[in-house]
Amino acid sequence: MRTRYAISEFFSFSLAITGLACGAVVSASAQSSSSWLPAADNNGQDFTRPQNLFQIRNLYQTTPANGSVPGTLRAVTTDMTILRADGVIALTQQWSIALRGDLPFVIRNPLTADNPTGQFVSGLGDADVQAALIRQFDSRWAAGAGLRFVTPTGAEDITSGKWRALPVAGARYSLPEWSTGSYAEALLRYDVSFAGDPSRRNVSNLQLAPMLNINLPDRWFLTLYPNTEIRINYGDPIPGQTGRLFLPVDVMVGRNLLKDVTLSLELSVPVIKEYPVYNFRTVSRINMRF
Repeated sequence: MRTRYAISEFFSFSLAITGLACGAVVSASAQSSSSWLPAADNNGQDFTRPQNLFQIRNLYQTTPANGSVPGTLRAVTTDMTILRADGVIALTQQWSIALRGDLPFVIRNPLTADNPTGQFVSGLGDADVQAALIRQFDSRWAAGAGLRFVTPTGAEDITSGKWRALPVAGARYSLPEWSTGSYAEALLRYDVSFAGDPSRRNVSNLQLAPMLNINLPDRWFLTLYPNTEIRINYGDPIPGQTGRLFLPVDVMVGRNLLKDVTLSLELSVPVIKEYPVYNFRTVSRINMRF
C-alpha cells in the first residue's frame, strides 16, 4: 500500500512540475523584453536571479546515526538523486515570481526500529515545492522572499514523516568590478515542521548562507556557501548534540560548459558540529536552461 501511494505521489508530482515548467516557459517567452531571461554567467545558485531550468543533482553524505536504535554510533550513508524544475514568471522589469519543485530519489542505510541492522533501503524521498517574489532594485541590488513546503511523500525509513514549511529570504549585491556575474548574497531560511507523524522528531532550525560567487576566466566559477548549510537548531535535539550550531566549510566550483548548460561540484566538511548534521557531503549538479 505504501509503495502504491508513493508511485501515485510520484506521477502526480511529476505532472505538476511539468505543467509548472511549461507554464513558466510560455510566460517568459511572452515577455521577451524582460531582464529575467537566462544569462550565460548565471550558474543557477543566485536566489534573486531565477531561471527556467531543469537540474539533475546528486547528493552523497555521511551522517551520525540518529535513528531509534539506542547505543548505535555507526555513520549513516545517504546517496540521493534529485530532479529539479525551476520556472520564472516575469511580471515587470523589476518584479518576477520564481517557482521551484524538487523530487528526490534516495538510497540510505538508516538505523531504526524497523531496520536495526542498518540495511540499505531505497525509494522516493520527501518532495517539495517553492514560490518566491523577487525584485531587482538596480544594477547591483536585488532581494526576494518566499516559502517552501516539504511533503512527507517518502518511503518508510526515508521520509521525515513531517510536513514542513521553510520561509526563505535573500538579498544580493553584484560585484561587476570583480568580473561579470560575480556577487555577494545573504540567504536565510527557517525549517519548521507543523504536522505529520507525532512520533517523529520535530524540526525547527535556522539555516544561513553568506554566499560569495566569483566568476573566473574561461567560464569557470567559484562559490563559497552556495547553500544554506550553516544551521542553528531550536528543535528537538538529536543523538550526539552538544549545542545548537552546525558550521561547515562549503565550497562549490563549476563551469558553464555551454550557453545553457552548467556543471558544478560542491564539497562541505563541518568545522563545528555541536548540532551534528553530517560528517561529509558532496553535491554534483548539471543545469540545463531553456
